[in-house]
Amino acid sequence: MTRAGAVAQRFFNLRGGSVQFDRMDAIMARVHPFGWHANLQLDGRELPKHEAQLRRLPGKFVIDHVGKFLEPVAPEDEAFVILKKLLDTGRCWVKLSAPYETSKTGAPKYEDVSRLARELVRHAPERMLWATNWPHPMVPPGTLDDLDLLNLLEDWAPRETDRRRILVSNPAELYGF
Repeated sequence: MTRAGAVAQRFFNLRGGSVQFDRMDAIMARVHPFGWHANLQLDGRELPKHEAQLRRLPGKFVIDHVGKFLEPVAPEDEAFVILKKLLDTGRCWVKLSAPYETSKTGAPKYEDVSRLARELVRHAPERMLWATNWPHPMVPPGTLDDLDLLNLLEDWAPRETDRRRILVSNPAELYGF
């Protein structure tokens, strides 16, 4: 799989996820020597419960969807503070993606999720990635416009230098482009 271009193993620690965190340590021990990183999806509110395990991971790891807090949290919330501390390790990355999956305030600005995204960009722009989350699973076709989602990045990362990092330099570094 490495020769075919695979670079990460996804762990989906939500209901219905096929590879959950209870298998993460063993799987990452097997794939890390090939340069793979962990790609994680969880309810961000559970970060305190998983912090020690995430810190033990070999190599890099990416947390999806602005932390995917299934219920809104404030930037001062313990779980969000832990997310920022994980970024401070230099091994954690966060995808700025899919605000529609967790936002309670909704489109077009997704203000509850946007507040967290802006704080993450301010805290560690060198560890942010942007992603479309296309084809937007579980969203009716034609409901979302990827350009509208990309345009949110101007609000989340108002400085051009940070947007360039998020869209170009950071993915190049993480994925070895």
